[in-house]
Amino acid sequence: MLQKINLEHVLFLDIETVPQKVAFEELNDAEQELWEQKSQYQRKDEITAEEFYERAGIWAEFGKIICISVGYFNLRGDVRSFRVTSFHGDEVKILKDFKNLLNGHFSSPKHLLCGHNGKEFDFPYIARRMIVHGISLPYKLDLFGKKPWEVPHLDTMELWKFGDYKHYTSLKLLAHILGIPSPKEDIDGSKVREVYYEDNDLDRIILYCEGDVVTTAQVFLRLRNEDLLADTEIKKV
Repeated sequence: MLQKINLEHVLFLDIETVPQKVAFEELNDAEQELWEQKSQYQRKDEITAEEFYERAGIWAEFGKIICISVGYFNLRGDVRSFRVTSFHGDEVKILKDFKNLLNGHFSSPKHLLCGHNGKEFDFPYIARRMIVHGISLPYKLDLFGKKPWEVPHLDTMELWKFGDYKHYTSLKLLAHILGIPSPKEDIDGSKVREVYYEDNDLDRIILYCEGDVVTTAQVFLRLRNEDLLADTEIKKV
């Protein structure tokens, strides 16, 4: 039962990704061919691989991480706070700093990672990008040989499915139906590439990413039938 999980043992997270290159033309010939092959089943017939490249950030083979935001609860008697911080900038530094956080503060068997659609996207994406950069995987992301019940991951989308494997619900929709206030955001996931490469405004992306972390934590609280976080309980560190 979710109620048995100690909130202080859960690290909530979200990532933002973009294509590795600003445009398809910057890929070399081999990369262009590989991208065309990779995307052929996702593209509609009338959409070229070049036109589809703006979505390359979805795949770890052709994208990169520009921000990992995390949040965790701090409970002191009746006083509750939720602390949020972000790793951003150079991808290698992001990944190494995130790994240091896991190894230093969330490495024991009792600790869990939680994201919305994290099992399908965030967790494997981070692991793949670590491998690409020659970074050894932290225990929390090294799933080889683990049985399903040994995987230290929670997923609010999976929890909402209640065993219905074909059901997909976005974080925005889930927050709406559960009565969770939407964070003040002026972009969505489809705009991250544009804001990063064309507007050069990483700060907006960080705020958006942190907002999703807070919303994921709020959904988790609602699934436990607990009071939502008040604005005064959310701390940026």
